[in-house]
Amino acid sequence: MEAQSVDIQELNARIEKESEFIEMIRLEMQKVIVGQKHLIDSLLIGLLADGHILLEGVPGLAKTLAIKTLASVINAGFSRIQFTPDLLPADLVGTMVYSQKQENFMVKKGPIFSNFILADEINRSPAKVQSALLESMQERQVTIGEETFKLPNPFMVLATQNPIEQEGTYPLPEAQVDRFMLKAIIGYPTREEERLIIRENIGQTFPEASKVVNIETILKARQSVRDIHVSDKIENYILDIVFATRNPEKYGLPELKDLISYGASPRASINLALAAKALAFIRRRGYVFPEDIKIICHDVLRHRIGLSYEADAENITQDDIISKILNAVEVP
Repeated sequence: MEAQSVDIQELNARIEKESEFIEMIRLEMQKVIVGQKHLIDSLLIGLLADGHILLEGVPGLAKTLAIKTLASVINAGFSRIQFTPDLLPADLVGTMVYSQKQENFMVKKGPIFSNFILADEINRSPAKVQSALLESMQERQVTIGEETFKLPNPFMVLATQNPIEQEGTYPLPEAQVDRFMLKAIIGYPTREEERLIIRENIGQTFPEASKVVNIETILKARQSVRDIHVSDKIENYILDIVFATRNPEKYGLPELKDLISYGASPRASINLALAAKALAFIRRRGYVFPEDIKIICHDVLRHRIGLSYEADAENITQDDIISKILNAVEVP
């Protein structure tokens, strides 16, 4: 036990040193993005844990600006793809084009070949386009013609959904939604934050973020995130939360049984642990606290729990269910 506590101390000191650059990234992003701490933290967790993010929020909340700023801060590639009903998979991944000069077909790569992809209003495109994005997210590769191409590393998809307009949209299949590590809900800025936003946007010059770290630093940090310690007690806490979404009656929550049509998948357990590790790294710690699990729990689980008709009828949301589970499950 003593040896383990010494290891934890060493790990903690190493992580504290290796995570110094996080504050530099945050400061640069805050030059451009006013407020939206949750959005910035979600992007950093996705980046460090190698996960994709689904964002829900009304237009104009700096979603595009945030990921574009993050790309410039780490000097990475950025592509924005506006999803529309007439979009084709080739518009996303690329296609074969005939070269008259060389008298053969050549590969023309699509906008997916970048480090950060903003898939704007992902639910506006039909299933074929969504499945093309799904392959690239899951396999980190794209097939064009008979050739398969690896996507750059890091590769992160930030997909947005507009919660207001549902007309003419194609809901994402559960299997695809499950591929996103986090589903973050982005809210309006405060009054003072919005005052600053007005001043920035009507001023002579708009602030710009500078490059402060390189891609190699991020890839090295990902290895360090994997080293962060998750104790047996924390593992059991994660399992209790996820299993409570499947069998709520075993956790003293029989009233939730008829509200949940299906519980969270094993990906939920994996992503809870990974996102908690990334959050511990952001907070410059070498180990995961129960508090880390609580903070990221809603973002990791809200898109992985199916609601029954009874829940819809009673206006009960996934967030309500997750809050009840967190209150019921014993904290280590």
